[in-house]
Amino acid sequence: MIDSLFVDKNVREKYRRSPLFHECEQYLTHLAHRGVSRPRVRAVANLLFHIVRLMELSALRPIEMQEIDKAGAHWAADAEFHSDRVPQAVTARHFRQVASNWLSFHQMLVLEPQSPPPFHDAMQKFLHAMQVERGLSPETLRGYGSRAWYFLQWLTQRYTDLSKVCVADTDEFIEAKRQAGWSPRSLATQCQAMRTFFGYAESQRWCRVGIRRSIKSPRIPKYEEAPRGPSWKEVRRLLRLTQGDKPSDYRAHAIFMLCAIYALRASEIIRLTLDDIDWRNETITVRRSKRGRTQQFPLQYEVGEALILYLQKSRPHCTCRNLFVTRSTPYRPIRAGALWSVTGKRMKALNIESEYFGPHALRHACATQLLKKGSSLRDIADFLGHKDTKSVSIYAKYDTRSLRALASFSLAGVL
Repeated sequence: MIDSLFVDKNVREKYRRSPLFHECEQYLTHLAHRGVSRPRVRAVANLLFHIVRLMELSALRPIEMQEIDKAGAHWAADAEFHSDRVPQAVTARHFRQVASNWLSFHQMLVLEPQSPPPFHDAMQKFLHAMQVERGLSPETLRGYGSRAWYFLQWLTQRYTDLSKVCVADTDEFIEAKRQAGWSPRSLATQCQAMRTFFGYAESQRWCRVGIRRSIKSPRIPKYEEAPRGPSWKEVRRLLRLTQGDKPSDYRAHAIFMLCAIYALRASEIIRLTLDDIDWRNETITVRRSKRGRTQQFPLQYEVGEALILYLQKSRPHCTCRNLFVTRSTPYRPIRAGALWSVTGKRMKALNIESEYFGPHALRHACATQLLKKGSSLRDIADFLGHKDTKSVSIYAKYDTRSLRALASFSLAGVL
């Protein structure tokens, strides 16, 4: 590994003669396999040499964080190696990070045992039960878990035992968030997660019976005036204005096309792999987040062109098989938060009116457009990967013209 990082023969020999050369070499190879850039691996190699020197290591041994911090302070104050700049606090933090990661890789970092936070065990059992008993997807589990944990962290200011929780506590929490400006829909989602958690807690006799039933979601109007997604005209404007020549533009445009044309969820985009696109037969395979269903769609021409540009000019060369990966090393599948940032920031920059500003907004716009074009709710449900038409009936309530058309058909000849 050292031979590929340093051209100078004397530098390579210096590293080979240093103690723990093979242990450092193993870690550097690990970083390279993870997709860490060559300049970054070279910088880590340089620092590892000084880590071994300052900590006077001739062989690997268990090391505590206090010893690493002490060596990091010496490194930050070493004027001989920082003659070109003034050492700062980040210098010691960088030393600490590289040293601890290297020692962790070799299982030689000694960490002080820390007691888990209150309700940690209860949360782990709850998530395990939801996964095993109810078969919830990782995305749904993440949503329930983060919202339930948000409430439990608030609760730790009062109790460390669920048996002491009462209805007044949940009511006060919900009211506090309402006063903080949470929307009714956000409150309803939070209440749903809390009801699910306390339903399990009551079944395990961790808390008083009746808390689950007492958590009331705010009323959300069944028919709302404002659409939850942008109009199709706005979607077309978004697609048109994201056809830039920057790597970020190519990636954003490809994501927007998949959301708008195939109405994919964020989790479904994340799971797309290079193998899911069959260029020869011009198809794309989608693994739905719900019901474990797999669907195959024709690869629409404009979508295929957007994906090709992304693969050629934006996607980094790496071993990760996911279609969309991070732009910085180590390369790994893109996360849902990054997808929201890609779509939401651009939608807001264009002043697009919508309740949602993430990938789901484009999914909603696609479903609404299909309805306007005359597709039945059954066909839309199949296209979106839903089990029945109940889940897609929400799209119809925002399309007044389609509702009028459905209500004005003639029954002549039917009866």
